[in-house]
Amino acid sequence: MINMTEQVHEQAGRQALLESALAMNSRGLNQGSSGNLSLRLAAGMLITPSALPYHRCTPEDMVLVGWDGTVQGRCRPSSEWRMHHDIYLAYEEAKCILHTHAPWCSTLACLERGIPSQHYMVALAGGEDIRCTPYAPFGTQELSNAAVAGLKGRSAALLGHHGLICYAAGLDQVLALAAEVEFLAQVYAQSLQITSTPPLLPPEAITSLLERFAAYKQLGQDTNRA
Repeated sequence: MINMTEQVHEQAGRQALLESALAMNSRGLNQGSSGNLSLRLAAGMLITPSALPYHRCTPEDMVLVGWDGTVQGRCRPSSEWRMHHDIYLAYEEAKCILHTHAPWCSTLACLERGIPSQHYMVALAGGEDIRCTPYAPFGTQELSNAAVAGLKGRSAALLGHHGLICYAAGLDQVLALAAEVEFLAQVYAQSLQITSTPPLLPPEAITSLLERFAAYKQLGQDTNRA
């Protein structure tokens, strides 16, 4: 039985999720209803609805999907709900998930290229690079499996011929991470127009960056544009 505290948390989550979805589009990270956003709750996850533009949504249109896959709400959940569900089950630290068709991330994804250690902020996603997964059709278990594998040891990955998937501890943080990965994708794609082999940071530099970013997070500091 859902208690009052859980009901209040769910309602606040609905409002915050909608505001973040609108921000995702207004910041140029997404367009229309192509991407999706979710938030972990105790009983399951709240996720944006399928095929409904965010500017036409209300908080009540956000869909609650239980951990057993049951759906509660007046709308259908995003077609990518399974991918979000499986990432939450695989990564306990994931509190919210963002999937978007951001232009530069999608460009690299369509080239089947990940983002290497060209710019130091790549370490923000947790490793020496941001992987690109093999192509899988949208809404399938195959895509979900690929996303979970691509995120191993990372908080962001490119989905082959598709877009970006990332997670964070809060909605503000996941929006910031998506914006940073889109910046990294743009810089790398532009660099490839100048040279086919852009210089990369050495492994020891990435190791040092990962340690510094971990220390920032422990102190509760914002690592974006550190």
